[in-house]
Amino acid sequence: MKTLVVAATKAEVTFFYQHFNLPEGDFIESKNFDLLITGVGMVATAYSLGQFLNSNKYRLVLNVGIAGCFDRSVKLGSILNVTEDVFAELGAENGDEFLTITDLGFGENHFKSRYKKNIDLPPITGITVNCVTGNEKSIKNLKRRLNPTTESMEGAAVFYACKQESIDCLQVRSVSNYVEPRNKDNWKMGLAIKNLNDWLISFISEMN
Repeated sequence: MKTLVVAATKAEVTFFYQHFNLPEGDFIESKNFDLLITGVGMVATAYSLGQFLNSNKYRLVLNVGIAGCFDRSVKLGSILNVTEDVFAELGAENGDEFLTITDLGFGENHFKSRYKKNIDLPPITGITVNCVTGNEKSIKNLKRRLNPTTESMEGAAVFYACKQESIDCLQVRSVSNYVEPRNKDNWKMGLAIKNLNDWLISFISEMN
């Protein structure tokens, strides 16, 4: 069985495309791995994965992409292993209290990676959001409630889908910016993408 590499956008894996001389497209099959570009956000990710995961031909789903980071001791461009991910906004407000979908009795909001091998990257906890955080009050609330290291818009959706299909999954993120009021001048997007692709190319090459 093969590995399915999953990313939200082509831009995040542009050097991976080039290195393996992959054709244009959002779903690409090759001998040893397939590549799926889902689109941004948990809804697009869940829909795309639903089209491809029920064929039982994948031994591993590898979700890669950039992420914002709450922890300023983590250098921009760092590569991290998101071993736990949480749907941060899935639930209900009860005054100043937030009730998760688990609290409400309607499902799960906290998922863990199903990949057991050591990949020699720092393990961290991430959150998955519909709205990228850029407000000081929201940042403080998320730190207090969940204490995450990173945030993305897809990670927990990948973990959810893989749990439903009992497929091993791994999520690796490269830090492009700190979570703060939006300021693109502070971002290191190019560095984050280069470092992510270097790691991804090496990982896939070593697996095959």
